[in-house]
Amino acid sequence: MQKLKVGLLFGGCSGEHEVSINSAIAIAQALTTDENQSRYELLPFYIQKDGVWSDPAISQKVLESNTPSQLEAPLASSEAHRRWQFPSAVGDVDVWFPVLHGPNGEDGTVQGLLTLMQVPFVGSGVLSAAIGMDKIAMKQLFAQVGLPQVNYMAVTRSQIWSDPCVYTQLCDQIEATLSYPCFVKPANLGSSVGISKVRNRSQLETALDSAATYDRRIIVETGVVAREVECAVLGNDQPKASTVGEITYQSDFYDYETKYTVGKADWSIPAALPTAVAEQIQEMAIRAFTAIDGAGLARVDFFYVESTQEILINEVNTLPGFTATSMYPQLWAAAGISFAELVHQLIQFAIARHSSFIAED
Repeated sequence: MQKLKVGLLFGGCSGEHEVSINSAIAIAQALTTDENQSRYELLPFYIQKDGVWSDPAISQKVLESNTPSQLEAPLASSEAHRRWQFPSAVGDVDVWFPVLHGPNGEDGTVQGLLTLMQVPFVGSGVLSAAIGMDKIAMKQLFAQVGLPQVNYMAVTRSQIWSDPCVYTQLCDQIEATLSYPCFVKPANLGSSVGISKVRNRSQLETALDSAATYDRRIIVETGVVAREVECAVLGNDQPKASTVGEITYQSDFYDYETKYTVGKADWSIPAALPTAVAEQIQEMAIRAFTAIDGAGLARVDFFYVESTQEILINEVNTLPGFTATSMYPQLWAAAGISFAELVHQLIQFAIARHSSFIAED
């Protein structure tokens, strides 16, 4: 049987560049395991931080060394056209496995490019990827399908960086609507980048100004005392939900440092939850996945307020961290699906999704 050439796309133009490389290393290893080696041939493509695509030979060196800075050179303005000159091996790819986290990777941009290539790719399409990245659009959609969530307000950079009168009125409205503590977040960033927990007016003003440097759209959410639980979803039109896992940590909230520093956070799989609560979380995870028209994979995050037994959806992540120790594959490992098998299933879901689009045409 002829092997399928899998284009592993990683790196990218976002603050999660290094996280993407770590995910790609794990996937590359999974593609070369005994069970997958007879099925697939790996073709890695590393995207530098300046947007230039590297050929498989250079990309393999990045995977082996995990040191992108040693292989990158600043792109001169006169060479900007190189961003659109893809390596010739791109034409050999049978199915793409994008593992680009954050903006310019999981927000629909790369998904649009891969759609134009008319080659199957793992994960959500343009619409669902864009909604999954934009916290405001996501919450508006969740509200439409009746998924309960924390109270929030959407604000813009122009409101924050406005005249003192408008800015003061904005802060007054936030305090009256949401109260403290609350969280200020850029609408279109992942991995907890630019997020602040605030407890008073001074912290609110600082957090709004900081978030506005990352994005022109900002979301402010009411803080809740709750357990943070997550559920993985796998599939296309008939998705399945994993067991539910829980994240615990000692820091004030699940910020970037806590998320990516070994020993700062712990997981419990399965989470110690009443059976009815766990089942409701699984059902809500599939509803959220279906609402955004997800494909392949997603991790759906929730708050469980024990005092009131409320389950509140937080967000859906259409391209979660994908190292062997990341929550998404660990949730499926608990169900008996190995990392290598999970990678195989995702590739097959990508091919099936692509075939369904061809059949519709």
